[in-house]
Amino acid sequence: MAELDGKNVAFLLTDGFEDSELTSPWGAVTDAGAQAQLVSPADQKVTGKNGHTQSVDQAVTGADASAFDALVLPGGVVNADHLRLDQDAVAFTKAFFEAHKPVAVICHGAWILVEADVVRDRTLTSYPSLRTDLRNAGATWVDEEVVVDEGLVSSRTPDDLPAFNAKTVEEIAEGPHAGQHA
Repeated sequence: MAELDGKNVAFLLTDGFEDSELTSPWGAVTDAGAQAQLVSPADQKVTGKNGHTQSVDQAVTGADASAFDALVLPGGVVNADHLRLDQDAVAFTKAFFEAHKPVAVICHGAWILVEADVVRDRTLTSYPSLRTDLRNAGATWVDEEVVVDEGLVSSRTPDDLPAFNAKTVEEIAEGPHAGQHA
């Protein structure tokens, strides 16, 4: 596994996230040496749909993408639906694309990418119910375990977490990608 020493990775989520889509990638990036920080519109803690709770490190209001090397977007229907309606969360997400930084998204997490208008002419996967939304936003949607497109890592469900985690660590280790753009 690649070394991520000195890397700072933001995890953007709120209540209703898919627990394993936070805990598994969080473990993967921290085990590889990165520092992970939970960024959220929630005040003090977030609770997953299966009960996992975790403290918020930083409010998304005022969060600066330049302080991070990469972004991870866990899924979960409720989490993803709330985030895509939060303008600070959308702006924070878009800033990673503008800075060409790696972004990893799984399951319903891709909804915020539609709101940020960053999927046009990109290839990615997601939970199958997002297929039409992503295609309507200009993406090429494919049904694969993990897809990498110029620093954008995407996967479908918790079943894909081993492949998702490996590619997420790899892309973060590679750093900025010129093809990663808003």
